Order: sequence, then C-alpha cells, then structure tokens
Amino acid sequence: MSLVFSDTTNKDGIIQGIERELFGDDGDGKITGNTIRFKRFTADVNLALAKAWSIILKADGRWNWDDNNHGDHPIIRTPLVSGQRDYTFTTDGSGNTILQIFKLFVKQENGGVYQELKPVDVQTARPFSRSSFTDGLGTVGVPQVYDKTGNAIFFDVIPDYSDDEGIMAYVSREGFYFTTADTTRKPGFAGDFHEYLVVRVAYKYAARNGMPIATGLRDEMLRLEKEMGDFYGRREKDVKNIMQPRITPFK
Repeated sequence: MSLVFSDTTNKDGIIQGIERELFGDDGDGKITGNTIRFKRFTADVNLALAKAWSIILKADGRWNWDDNNHGDHPIIRTPLVSGQRDYTFTTDGSGNTILQIFKLFVKQENGGVYQELKPVDVQTARPFSRSSFTDGLGTVGVPQVYDKTGNAIFFDVIPDYSDDEGIMAYVSREGFYFTTADTTRKPGFAGDFHEYLVVRVAYKYAARNGMPIATGLRDEMLRLEKEMGDFYGRREKDVKNIMQPRITPFK
C-alpha cells in the first residue's frame, strides 16, 4: 500500500503512521497539531527518504531507479561548446541534484548522431591513456573519452565545433523531498516500502528519547531495509543473468 505524506482526514498518511507508532491511538494531531514539531518530523522523514534512496541506488543494478515524482526522464542534454574541454554536471534542468553519470554521449559534427564516450580515470590510468588530458597540447577534434573529476567531466580532446544539444548524459538524481505543505504527494519508490519512512523516523525518535519500543522498531527497520534492497536488486526480470568464466590475463 502506498502512503501519502500527510492525511489528517483519513489518518493514513506517513505522518499519521508515525503518530500512532509513537503516541498510540490517542496520537492524532500530536505532530500535525504542533507547527514546530511538524517541521522537525518533516525533516526526519526527508532524512529517511535519503536513506531509502541510498539503499535503492546501491541495489538497483542496471534498471537505474528514478523518483516517480519527476515529470521527465533522467536524461540531460546540454550544449557542446567549441574550445571548451570541461563541463559541470551538478543539477538537471529542473534543479535536481545529480548523483551519478552512467553514460555520456557526444553528437558528431554538423548535426551527426550521438556517439558514446568511453570513461577513464585520469588519476589511475596508464600514461598513454591520459596523455591527451595532460600533455598541454590542447588537441582539438571530436571527443572520444572523458574523465569525471568532482562535479565535472573533462574530454580527452577539446571540441572544435558547437551544438546546442551536443552532450547527452544518462544520470541518477535526487528525488523529491517533502514539505509541511505536502498532503497527497507520495514517496517516489515502490509503495510496499513506504512504511519504511514511518518505521525509521519512529525508531530514531524513540531511540533519542529512551522509549522501550525502540528495539522493536529498529528490528522492523532493518527488516524493511533488507527487503527493499532485495526487491530493487532483482527487479530487472527481462534480462537473463549469464555466468561467464573469469579470465586472468597472462603477465
């Protein structure tokens, strides 16, 4: 069952679940009826959201999870600028923080097709693999390889042409956080695990305040974390796993 953030009418939102866990059947309004407390618990729910996202992204394999609340896809197109080697990727077009870059493509000259670039870590690559990045010659042309450093990507060669949508990146990004004004918005992951937000927030509060229910809540939280990781780790049912031998190169 999926849960909205707060529903004071039907009493079946995430905040209402936290009220019941911590304050029992008489807990209605113990959070929503106090402005300061409501803000504090909203912040705690958002921390639980961030934890849930980290579990999902770690387990998610090749599916590449994205928050259901986003109105677009996690694909960014940005201008390629002649003479510019480095490009910063911190947010998408809607201001959402980018967490990872999975694939990077550059459009070929004169409106050509996108070509996937090969990633390389300049700090650990062999000298011949990083020479164009570090030799200072400023070689120009069509990029073939890129390095990720900090929040930026660096091309092996400096593009000598421009294109308004010359760079395309497949990314992961932060989901939507809640505010106290939210009512019908739901967490952007599988509804079966929305209860995790209730349990984690209630556990954190109970542990801070020495409540006896903390142990039971902790055990339930850990169970849900494992089930969530297992679920997102095996949801790619349309791809078959193939066992391949491990080959050790002769040195």
